[in-house]
Parts: sequence; C-alpha cells; structure tokens
Amino acid sequence: MLFRQLYDQETSTYTYLLADEDSKEAVIIDSVLEQVERDQKLIKELQLNLKYILETHVHADHITGATELKKSFPNAKTIVHSKGGVECADIHSTDGMEIKFGKYYLKVLSTPGHTNGCVSYYTEGMVFTGDALLIRGCGRTDFQQGDPSKLYDSITQKIFTLPDNTLVYPGHDYKGFTCSSVWEEKKYNPRLANKTKDEFILIMNNLNLPYPKKIQESVPANLKCGNIKLSDA
Repeated sequence: MLFRQLYDQETSTYTYLLADEDSKEAVIIDSVLEQVERDQKLIKELQLNLKYILETHVHADHITGATELKKSFPNAKTIVHSKGGVECADIHSTDGMEIKFGKYYLKVLSTPGHTNGCVSYYTEGMVFTGDALLIRGCGRTDFQQGDPSKLYDSITQKIFTLPDNTLVYPGHDYKGFTCSSVWEEKKYNPRLANKTKDEFILIMNNLNLPYPKKIQESVPANLKCGNIKLSDA
C-alpha cells in the first residue's frame, strides 16, 4: 500500500493519503483547505485516482478541503458518518462499513465522544483515529456534542480491542509525534491507562482549555463540506 502522512503546521492537523499501487485508487483522510494545492499536486504526481475524500468528524479547528479537492477530482466521493450532520456528503457511513480502494479497504469504526459523528478508520496494522484517540491524549469533550462517557467507551471498546501492534495515526499531534500503537496508548496514555470511566470523566471535565481559534468559521463550513460560500450564506 502507498501511504503518506501529511501535516498542516498552523492547526497541527494530519492528513493521510492511502492508495493501491496497482489500481491507483486512492483515499484521503481529513484534508485541510489551505493544503489542497499540495495534496492535488502529490496525487497527480503519483498518478493516483482519488476515489474517496474521508472525514473522521466535523472539525472545529480547520476547514476541510473536500469541496476544493472535488474541483480537481470530480469523481471522488465525500464520506462522513451518518451522525455527523453533513447533508452534502456523497456517502453517509455507518459502523462496520468497508470503504474499498483497489485491493484494500478501510473499516469504519464509530467512535463518538469528541463529537457524535466521530469515526476511526481501520485497516490491517493501522488505525486512523481522528480526534477520538491522540498520542498520549484524546479529543476534548466540552463542545460539539462532546461526551466523556461515550468517548471512554469508544476508545476502550473499539480502538483498544484492536491488536496491540496496530499503529495509531491521530488527527493531530502537538508534541512532535507521528504515530503510536494500541499497546503504547493502553499502557502510557495518562488519561486512559489504568483509569476507570469515572476517573476519565473527571479528568475530561476539568481540562479547562480555550476553544479552538477557528471554531466559529470551521464548524459551519465543515457542515457544508468545506464550501465557504455556502457556510456564509
């Protein structure tokens, strides 16, 4: 499998490009509007056929590049979870759904808690966790339908039940890490390792973090698939 991990410095967001090297079918996970030109160029240089534009959830810290990417790749289909509230998505995913590209697939794991529509995407040896599970952290639960009880269940029952050697690729990182593993996070994640659900809820309810800088513009735009003009209407 062809795999690229891409990064947006301003919002510390990871975008992932995966492709079948034989069929050239590709998917992109969590694109960023300001990085669309970079992503378009890479996809064309690698001579890929972008089949799907995937979101792990409705982001509050950046605007998706989905609408702009479709201008260059009009056959690509956008996929957002059915509980994400994104009516303009071409496909609304559900738990257990398989997204196929060439001989590979990503399995949709519904992992709500950061938002109602959060998903992780699993393929053998890799899981893309969005903002549900971060490296030595997790997504916050104090806005956008956040629910620490749901998030605890999502992580412990969906992500932590994957094989220990599964590599964890998060939606963000703020400390210079690029990936982790299920085993590492079960053992060393300070919010989750050896923590009961009640302890986790207490931690999450007392983070007292400022809201993301771009939340007022990002959420409305992402509910419109990143179409800024429609979000301003």
